[in-house]
Amino acid sequence: MKSQSFFIGTSPMAQALRRLVATMANSNATVLITGESGTGKELLARSLHEQSDRAGGAFVPINCSAIPKELLESELFGHRKGSFTGAVSDRMGRFELAHGGTIFLDEIGDMSLDMQVKLLRVLQERLIDPVGATRQVPIDVRVVAATHRDLETEIQAGRFREDLYYRLNVLPVVTPPLRERKEDIPELLHFYANHYQLSQGHAIRFAPSFLQALVDYPWPGNVRELCNLIDRFSTLYAGQELDLRAIPANLLPKALVPVQADMLSSQGPVVTQEMTPPPEVLAEMNASSAVNPSILVNQPEPQDNEIESIIMLAQGMPQLPAEGLSLKDRLAEIERNIIEQALERSQGNVSRTAKLLNLQRTTLIEKINKYELRTA
Repeated sequence: MKSQSFFIGTSPMAQALRRLVATMANSNATVLITGESGTGKELLARSLHEQSDRAGGAFVPINCSAIPKELLESELFGHRKGSFTGAVSDRMGRFELAHGGTIFLDEIGDMSLDMQVKLLRVLQERLIDPVGATRQVPIDVRVVAATHRDLETEIQAGRFREDLYYRLNVLPVVTPPLRERKEDIPELLHFYANHYQLSQGHAIRFAPSFLQALVDYPWPGNVRELCNLIDRFSTLYAGQELDLRAIPANLLPKALVPVQADMLSSQGPVVTQEMTPPPEVLAEMNASSAVNPSILVNQPEPQDNEIESIIMLAQGMPQLPAEGLSLKDRLAEIERNIIEQALERSQGNVSRTAKLLNLQRTTLIEKINKYELRTA
């Protein structure tokens, strides 16, 4: 999906944000994007890159909160063979990979203070020190950083360096929450309904009362939540007009369940036949899951030990640092990388990626949204 999809809408906020991005794209200055989770910070960063003179170079994202601090320096700046146990070859870091392009430092507010010092020096000198290297490496990158945290509050609490904040906050931009641009919701629903329609079917539609309920819904997960919900409905009810009264409550956001109850109380149940997934969708789901499709959305995740086994086989057994590390964070990093590779191999097609990874499609979509990855 192209990064422009985030900027869909005719609200004053959406129009102002599109103009701001177009203006910022003409500069090489550092950008700091702030906003709630799910508001499209990475999509905005990609749009900046794609509209800039650096569009021919690489766009390299890295989630600073998903990588243990013991490994982050090597991930960002690379390392040389023999620099530590397990460094069996030279490895380029994300900054070198982004040379001539853009590096996107997501969740910068979660970076440790000692790494903040090293990043500050890179921003000042435009030189990196790969772990174990004897020479510094010059870099030519545009830096775009993002966070859902209030960095000024983090500075006051002693968790973020003030000097780094001023280095990053050259061009500030805020991604607005969806609840502040409600007039864009119908257009976003239409866009994602067309995007997620099954190849053999048609886009879903919404009854007027359901559409109004979705406009009034506060969307705590913002555009990411909306995207996930439309994908769910497009899978289960391809080509149908959706009436809120006919949707099983377990498929709805919790805040819409009372709205559904009020509608059932005042209008009564749907007179027409209850909506069901089309036969071809049911057949595909049953073949892959052998369970009732009505509970596909709540499929349990694979057991932790199963995930760990798959990941360890894919990455090779890493060396455990002397001081230890966060296994949860390390596994999350590896899982994200594997999904990225599978999406690339499948050219962004979610269904083919799910088959490649032997995952339920809905489970894969949740992980794609969790890691803010791009699909076709």
